[in-house]
Amino acid sequence: MEPIGVTLAKSGIIAVTFDFFGHGDNALPLSGDVTKESGATATLVEQLSTVVDFARGLDSADGRVGLLGHSMASDVVVRLANQRSDVEATVGVSLFSEDVTANAPKNLLIIVGEYEDFLSQEALKAVELTIDGSATEGQTYGAFADGNARRAVFADGVEHVGVLYSRESLTEARDWFRAAFNFGNAGEADVRGPWIIGLLLSVFALAWPLAALLPQVTVEDSRKNAASRIEGYGRAVVPAVATPLLLWPLPTDYLPVLVADYLAVHFSLYGALTLLILWWRGGLSLRVPSYRLLGAIMLVAAFGVFAIGLPIDTYVTSFIPHDGRWSLIALLLIGTFLYTVSDAWAVWDQPFDVRIITKLMFLGSLALAISLNIEKLFFLIIIFPVVVLFFLLYGTIGRWVSNATGHPTVSGVANGVAFAWALGVTFPLFSG
Repeated sequence: MEPIGVTLAKSGIIAVTFDFFGHGDNALPLSGDVTKESGATATLVEQLSTVVDFARGLDSADGRVGLLGHSMASDVVVRLANQRSDVEATVGVSLFSEDVTANAPKNLLIIVGEYEDFLSQEALKAVELTIDGSATEGQTYGAFADGNARRAVFADGVEHVGVLYSRESLTEARDWFRAAFNFGNAGEADVRGPWIIGLLLSVFALAWPLAALLPQVTVEDSRKNAASRIEGYGRAVVPAVATPLLLWPLPTDYLPVLVADYLAVHFSLYGALTLLILWWRGGLSLRVPSYRLLGAIMLVAAFGVFAIGLPIDTYVTSFIPHDGRWSLIALLLIGTFLYTVSDAWAVWDQPFDVRIITKLMFLGSLALAISLNIEKLFFLIIIFPVVVLFFLLYGTIGRWVSNATGHPTVSGVANGVAFAWALGVTFPLFSG
């Protein structure tokens, strides 16, 4: 949210940002049932109201309030705006809220990414609540003075995350608040998205020459165990189908975090089944780890966590765990280790198409799990882009590492650390 906050601040608007309970650097867990409006949602609305009171108490504040929230938080800002008369304008980014009505909230701007098709339709519906007829994207209806101004904007070329960094999104939000508060100053938009992408791509590219410097840890006779293409497909199909079916009737609520408990179990069983198949077919080399193997693992893991993680923590989202998340990462490590190590061995010496099919089968396995228990596992859909990005980024680095060291365990263990770390800092923490 920093690009939006900085853009607003450059225009003379006091921008107050914070982490909700259970999110980011906020070590206090979120309480309440996430499926009920009277549960977690009410807690977040109450917390936001406290932040608004704090903002109104700042020396330079004049008492007028504007709210902006993205995705799930867009529903929270809409609900609070409907409760408080001091909220003059609301901006919902990737908005979906059942609390939007024809008369509330006051002066509502809805910004969605061009590639968020479903939310685009919802945005137009929200505008059409206030007019007689069909709404047009980019057109403002109503008047700020009457409190019924409403507008839907589709930011070009972006999706659910990119919409936060889009110049169009930033300038639309800034201009909306300026119009609502009658501000004359318009500062420059804080467009850092392309620079962040350039930084991350540079770090990613750096992994290729660094991988060549890793010590050789060759698996003896590994190529004699190389499976055929058909067997490579079979290794992917069995755990992909069996894992969601076996876990479907079982309880998996044991961690104080949203859906990560199921994900950890899914990783564990998927990986265990893959390892069992590999052992049965003789495609797994069990040897005492050497100092070269351990050293290579530590180097690759450090690169994945720090070289990539620190820029993410600085410019994108929270990536350095606070005290309450270390135990969660440790538990997730069990599952991610089993999955990433087994996957590294399963695709060892396999052609490119088998490696792609293996990853697609894992994503299909998660999709099957969601379809079997949509109410409980719906939020797994949110992490799909994270998993895909992980496969693209760390999967490519893992291939470079495996080729350089001659041992799949190096990338398997290192990727398990990176995966558990990323998931452990991403999901919101809950209390009972």
